[in-house]
Amino acid sequence: MIDLVNNNLFTAAGHCLAAADPDVKLRLTETTVATWRQGRLLLDPGPGPAPIGEPGRPERPLLVHPARVPQRKLTTPTGRAALLHAVAHIEFNAINLAWDAVYRFRAMPRDYYDDWIQVASEEGHHFSLVRERLRALGHDYGDFPAHNGLWEMAVRTADDPLRRMALVPRLLEARGLDVTPGMIARLEQAGDPASAAILGVILRDEVGHVAIGSRWFKRLCRQRGLEPETTFRVLAEAHTGGPLRGPFNDEARRQAGFSETELAALHAWAAGRPA
Repeated sequence: MIDLVNNNLFTAAGHCLAAADPDVKLRLTETTVATWRQGRLLLDPGPGPAPIGEPGRPERPLLVHPARVPQRKLTTPTGRAALLHAVAHIEFNAINLAWDAVYRFRAMPRDYYDDWIQVASEEGHHFSLVRERLRALGHDYGDFPAHNGLWEMAVRTADDPLRRMALVPRLLEARGLDVTPGMIARLEQAGDPASAAILGVILRDEVGHVAIGSRWFKRLCRQRGLEPETTFRVLAEAHTGGPLRGPFNDEARRQAGFSETELAALHAWAAGRPA
């Protein structure tokens, strides 16, 4: 249950983050979002957040190295289910990431919490949509192995909201803007317009989520006297160990707060040219 005796947003976010059962996490998310929007939760930092650990999640799916997540053809129902399972896992992780962004960083303006609570709500909706479709194909969340890359980046950026905004929404989640249109096209070609439509909803909303990350990254850079484009490139290079691979969805990235200079640098980086 949400601790309404405490009436503290950070306590409520911690409950959402810790919930292991997906249905419980979704219910707690809905309750916390509604309670926040009603003005019934306070921004009381208290003693501060606990050190970051593993978030609440079910025993399944089995987490494996990314190279061990099997690739299946979308021409088969099992292959389409495996793809949807991978998306469901990303969306479940994204719920945790949004709540951790609320829970962990306690000295931010109120509109920061408005933004990330909205993200938590929309990620919960995405997970529900994908899970419902997965069940329609005879499977459920947990039926296929998955990897833990998104949360591993959360652990690596737990000490600094600027690094979190740069490396989770702007680096990792922005890759979804690049690859999702191709996934939608492949699902449509495979005769699965229902799954393609769900990915279309996710793509639309994820542009807004990356834009939120861009907005807060740039605000934090300005507060610290840092140049955002250079700072992002330095952080991205430090954490990838090599260039990103294209193609890039330039229009979606523009809508999500990437400048023309950043887009040019991404293309040059991917091509191995000096930025």
